[in-house]
Amino acid sequence: MRWDNLKLDDTPAGPGPASRAPALFERGAVTRTFDTPGFRGITFYEIHARSIINKVPTASRVPFRWTINPYRGCSHSCVYCFARNTHTYLDLDAGLDFNSKIIVKINAAELARKELTARRWRAEHVAMGTNVDCYQRAEGRYRLMPGIISALGEAGNPFSILTKGTLILRDLDLLIEAAQVTDVGLSTSVGSVDEELWRLVEPGTPSPRRRLDVCARLAENGLPCGVLMGPVIPFLSDSPAQLAQTVRHIAEAGASQVSPIVLHLRPGAREWFGAWLREHHPRLVPAYRDLYGNGSYAPKAYQQRIADEVRELAQRYSVGRPRPGAARALQRSARPARSAQSRGASGGGPPGPIPTGGAAASGGHIQLSLL
Repeated sequence: MRWDNLKLDDTPAGPGPASRAPALFERGAVTRTFDTPGFRGITFYEIHARSIINKVPTASRVPFRWTINPYRGCSHSCVYCFARNTHTYLDLDAGLDFNSKIIVKINAAELARKELTARRWRAEHVAMGTNVDCYQRAEGRYRLMPGIISALGEAGNPFSILTKGTLILRDLDLLIEAAQVTDVGLSTSVGSVDEELWRLVEPGTPSPRRRLDVCARLAENGLPCGVLMGPVIPFLSDSPAQLAQTVRHIAEAGASQVSPIVLHLRPGAREWFGAWLREHHPRLVPAYRDLYGNGSYAPKAYQQRIADEVRELAQRYSVGRPRPGAARALQRSARPARSAQSRGASGGGPPGPIPTGGAAASGGHIQLSLL
């Protein structure tokens, strides 16, 4: 195993946009490569970020105001990922660069501790995993999340995590500790349990069944875990039989709730997904043109139909029913009443990452950034 250190302003990272990323030069970034199979072909750019708790633009369709994103770019390589276009802000492309050129904010934990204790901070809910996955492959090397979770727990600050990764289980003890002093919302993202489709659209992720195993493990340890059932991909994972199969597996995993999200295609993701669709399902191109037109979202009527079907399925399969032993685990990890909110902090934020008000999303229109 070998890591190569190269200062960007001394040695180019290679041909193409990565060697001319001015936003990285300003931060004195260092580029590293790792020659083991799991990291082969991926370049990591280590930077010292100026801040780590970021305010969400008011125009965003999300139920939270603040996020922490320790990485930019994502080796999960999901063909539909909303965040792809953010790589173009660094003069990198939204396609292969997004999958293989990962920005690592190596001072994330230090900044989190500093910003969470600042006098101006009001202990509002902080969402993680809403742009790119904080438990993607790089986290196994950089271990940024333990420090971030510890800082949030020490501050008694409510937070949530949405992930497709299984590495979150590494931090199980820290999550249990944090849940004793503040609200901790956990969700895993599973749009479908179709393994053939998974391999094509989410090639860098753990399998859907492994993600549901994460949900089960968290629940067994007294940490309720919801499932973001997304994206539901039109014509590929939206048939009644496919929806029923997915919701049944979600229920069996002991999920506390399920929230369906229909595929949306913003700039960057739209072009990348379109190229994938032409290669793998060319016959569906006209259908997608009819469904999405020139917009990013499927029609509200289609979104509502999916939401209604999933709600009915969630009731049929009893999503949210406690698993055996879950009640005892919840008692063991029950947090004291005195949290950041009860100490007088304002704007504590939602108790979980996907506040749907029931087993399934009521309208299906909340579009979380990870998707």
